[in-house]
Formats: sequence, C-alpha cells, structure tokens
Amino acid sequence: ARLGRTSMAQLSGAVAAGLRTPPILAGRWSLLPEAVDDPTVRAHAWAETLLLRHGVVTRGAVESEEIPGGFAAVYKVLAQMEDAGRCRRGYFVEGLGAAQFAAGSTIDRLRAEDDTADDTPWPSGADEPSVRVLAATDPANPYGAALPWPATAASRHRPGRKAGALVVLVEGLCSLFVERGGRTVLVLDGGAEAVPLAASALVDAVRAGAVGTLTVTAIDGEPVHSSPHAAAFEAAGFGATPRGLRIRR
Repeated sequence: ARLGRTSMAQLSGAVAAGLRTPPILAGRWSLLPEAVDDPTVRAHAWAETLLLRHGVVTRGAVESEEIPGGFAAVYKVLAQMEDAGRCRRGYFVEGLGAAQFAAGSTIDRLRAEDDTADDTPWPSGADEPSVRVLAATDPANPYGAALPWPATAASRHRPGRKAGALVVLVEGLCSLFVERGGRTVLVLDGGAEAVPLAASALVDAVRAGAVGTLTVTAIDGEPVHSSPHAAAFEAAGFGATPRGLRIRR
C-alpha cells in the first residue's frame, strides 16, 4: 500500500528516534560489583595471580609487573600464604635470589625434571628440542624479568620487553630477539645449532597467522645479506627481497 504523508512523517520520526540512541550504548548491559579498594585484598589477589602466572615468583618477576607497592608489598602476602601452607619459600632456581615462592605443585614439577648428564646437546636431553615463539612482553618469557637478557654481539641494538617484539626460545634459551616487524634480529643464546630451529619456528608462526609479515633487514647489527646466519633463514623459508629476507602468510 502507498504511504501517505502522515505515515511518512511517522516513519521518519521513528527512524530519527532510533538514531538518537548512541550506537555505543546498544546491546546488553550488566551491573558489575564495585571495585575493591582494600590494598590488602588487592595484594592477596596479586600474589595468587603471580603464583599462577610465573610459577616461581621472584623479585624480578614482580618488578616486571609494575605492581603498586612493589616486591615488598607482595612479599608480606606471600609470607602469610606460606604460613598458611598455600605456597612455599625456597631457593628453587639458581641465580634468582633467595626470596623465591612457589606452589607445591610447581615445586613437584621442578623436582621431576631430570638433571642428570644429557646425551644430546639440548638441556632436556631430547632429540627434538622444544621451540616457542612468544611476544617479548608475554609473562611466559622470563627474560628481562626473572632472568637477565643474554649478551648480544650487536653494539647499537639491545633486546627488551617491547610491544610488538618477539622472542624465540629453544629449550628455554632465548635464541632470537626479533624487533617489531622483524626489521632487526639479534642472535642471543643456544649457539649456531639453535638458529635454524628458531628461524623455522618464525616461519611456522607467520604461516599459521600467529605473527604478521616479517622482513629482516639486519642481524646482529649488520646487513642481513652479509650475515653468516642469512643462509639459515633462507633455508627455513624466508625469501630474498631488495630490502632483506621476508616471510609472509
């Protein structure tokens, strides 16, 4: 049926009324409980989160989280949790200081690790080492927090827990540090044997869509095409371009 003037006016009014509701307010809303301002409650919540997130809580791990009150505030709560039997204090990881806290299940896992002589060059003794690509800021990356960054041969570039940067851990050793977009790569730990494994892991991460396109223009501060590690990156799947070595999905 044909709409008359009155109907058109009503329709326009209804549309205008709908447009007066900001799009950001549309949808379903729920009332949340008020934020807890009690510093003691917050400190307990942080302590529990740190135990779950880091496994072994150290001063460096706490400082990397930038928690209000710092390590001193969390230490008091962890000590109380130890008295209550909810965690334990000890010297679990060599070189990370005497003030270390961990849950009993974490300690059991550490003790289960075989620390006998290895028959392979990898710390775990495995024939196929574990390789992980992580964001440099990921709590699962201990370097720059609980552990210091390994030494680098580059004079101008330094690794850091920077947004967009990546690390490649080979058997827990920080083998590569990759700046955002892959422009600069630093070869850190694990020796020459780890570089091909780390480069292959980067290729797999890009092809899986977990990491964006990487274009490496420098390795350890020198042009990528003159680097002794360039062959390992090309063998892993990086392609040569005028700008450097690139891998894309």
